[in-house]
Amino acid sequence: MILNKSNSDFIGAFTSSLCLLHCICTPFLFMVQTHAISHSVSAPFWWKILDFVFLIISFIAIYWSSKTTSKQWMKFLMWITWLCLCLFILNEKLAWFSIPEYAIYLPGIGLIVLHVYNKKYCQCKDDQCCALHV
Repeated sequence: MILNKSNSDFIGAFTSSLCLLHCICTPFLFMVQTHAISHSVSAPFWWKILDFVFLIISFIAIYWSSKTTSKQWMKFLMWITWLCLCLFILNEKLAWFSIPEYAIYLPGIGLIVLHVYNKKYCQCKDDQCCALHV
């Protein structure tokens, strides 16, 4: 399996970066879509589901990263940040609340920073380390 304990932080940071890029590019897609609407073309289906693909991959990356981190607070922050990202994406799709579009960037950037920090400073060197913090 490509996503495992040893590279979950790299995959998580990479996926979060792609998610952030997707969020940044979306307004440009809407500008192009404005022109396309006059020709009865909507956003491609694959573009609409990318949010959920990124959510699933980041969930798996956080799951594995939380198993190998040496810091209990890191697990908590990663899951809270992912939950915020999930809620922002669901809110964007279902329009529960009026939240500024740029708010979704905060948990995306947060996940990138947390994965990079976890990779650099919070890795267990053996099974004993993580077993003590479970």
